[in-house]
Formats: sequence, structure tokens, C-alpha cells
Amino acid sequence: MDGKRRRGLVIGGIAAVAILAVLFAVVGAGRVVDTLFAADRGLVAVTFALALCWLLAWSLMLRTVLGSLDVDLSIATSFLVYAGAVFANNVTPFGQAGGEPVTAALIAKVSGSRYETGLVGIASVDVLNVVPSISLVFLGVGAYAATAAVGERLEVAVAVAVALIASIATAIALGWRYRRAIADRLPAAVGGILGRLKRFDAAAVEEALAARLRNFFEDIERVGTSPRRLAAAVGLSLAGWTLQSAALAVAFAAVGSPIAPEVALFAVPLAYVAGATPLPGGLGGIEAAFVALLVPTTGVAAATVTAAVLVFRGAVYWLPTLIGGLSVSALGIDAVQ
Repeated sequence: MDGKRRRGLVIGGIAAVAILAVLFAVVGAGRVVDTLFAADRGLVAVTFALALCWLLAWSLMLRTVLGSLDVDLSIATSFLVYAGAVFANNVTPFGQAGGEPVTAALIAKVSGSRYETGLVGIASVDVLNVVPSISLVFLGVGAYAATAAVGERLEVAVAVAVALIASIATAIALGWRYRRAIADRLPAAVGGILGRLKRFDAAAVEEALAARLRNFFEDIERVGTSPRRLAAAVGLSLAGWTLQSAALAVAFAAVGSPIAPEVALFAVPLAYVAGATPLPGGLGGIEAAFVALLVPTTGVAAATVTAAVLVFRGAVYWLPTLIGGLSVSALGIDAVQ
């Protein structure tokens, strides 16, 4: 890991700790700790079990997408690879954007495929996860609105999420529409810049980049030619989101304050919007977003909400980080290179 990345990780980690410290100070750290110690251990275990089921569902999703690219991974290997992907996302800033290059290298190493193929595989998983997530937001908010008034904070959160997802979808659509122009012009532009620096073999870099871009776009086209696999992948994505929502609901039950299922349905994808920050895996920001969303929509005390969120995040953040860290270490990939 170079000095710049190390500094970024350290700064992000300090910021995450600072946000969590402020959160605990506001809601009352003592009350949060007391609630955690009083939590039902059996339901906490169920929360962690549901998180493992979510991890399995999305690892099968990755396996399905890679299958359309003629990359064959066993169920066990795909589980470890996806856990490694979650680990990479959780220890790099900007969530998936920071972890995808590491995941692509991991896929390439275990499968013997091209790096571009692995990148297309994990990027496709991220993109396909968008459709079920926004669907669950609208479903959950709609069901919630039928029984309670939708507050201004929830309206703002939904609007921000929709705007962010729409902007990402627009960028992807434009990139795909002009993919041939990008593949033709970007290598020459990069080569021209490097040529002025006179520190690189500009012609070699230009040729390598052009080949990688061609392979990348060709692999994307292959993913889109398998409707059955795409449908299966979206179904597994929906299952994963639902399992995470169930884990959040069970975490609240564990601390003695059950919540309506529809609240968990929209809270999980909405809070994860905070993952698109310079924080490692959104740590601190996602917890704060959950508390900001769930206190007004559930009527549960802030300390209790924070305790439930910590149980949930222990299951979906720290457990996969541990499993994925071991996986990445065993396979010899530097997750923060």
C-alpha cells in the first residue's frame, strides 16, 4: 500500500471513529451498552445467521454472473471470493468503487480469467443490485405511508437515494452508448498525457489500455446475452436485500423493540447510500444514517435504535469483514494496494 492510500485509509478511519463517538455522545453511550448487554443472545445469533445467508445469496449472484462469462467457480469458492469483495469494500473509501479493483484481481487469481472479466463480473453485481434496492424502498415506504405519516426526513432520504441512483444509471447508460468512442479515443488521450510526462512508454500504455477496454466492453455484452442468468441474478439480489432487512428487524427484536417489517425494507437500502462516502465501507456514516432514519419512523428511543443498529452492523459489516479478510489473506491479494 502506497503512502497516499495509507493516508486516505487512516483519515477515513479517524473520521469514522469521530462520527461514531459523536453518535454515542448524542444518544448516550451508557444506555447503548446497557441495551446491548441485555439483548436476547438467541436473536442476536439469528441476526448473524441471516447475515451469512445474505452473504451466500449474493455470492451465488456473483457466481451466476460469472457463469455468463464462462468463469466457473464452485459455491464454496464464490462464497469466499464474495466475502473477499465485501472485505475490500469495507476497508477502502467509497464502498464498491474502492473495492471493485481488488475483487477483480481476486476473481482473476482464483479462476485464471482476465482481470477485465472479473471487473465486469463484480461491477455487474453492483449494478444489478440497484433495481431490487430501489424497488424495496418504494414498496417499504408505500406500506409505511398506508399506516403512518411520512416525515420530512424520510422524504429527503428517498429523494437523495433516487437522485443518486438516477445519476449513476445515467452515467452507466451514457458510458455504454458511447463505449466505442471511449474505447477508440481514451487510450490515445491517456497516451498523449503520458507522452508529455516522458516517464512512461506511452505507446505501450496506449496499446494495453485499448486492449483492456475492448475486452471489458466485450465481456459486458456477453453478460447481457443470457436473460435466464440475469433473471436469476436479480432474484438472488432481491433475496439478499430481503435477508438483510430481516436481519435488521431481528436485531430490533433482540433489543426488545420490534419494528414493522416495511420499515426494515426501506431502511436498509436507504441507509447504505451513506456508503458512498470517503469512509471505509461507510463505517460511522451508515450507522448514523440508520439512527437518523429509524428514530423518527419507529418511535423507538435513540439509544435502543443505536444498539439494534450495532447488532445489525456487527452481522453485516464486521462478520463478512473477518471472513473476507481471512479469504483475501489466504489468496495473497493486497486489499489496499
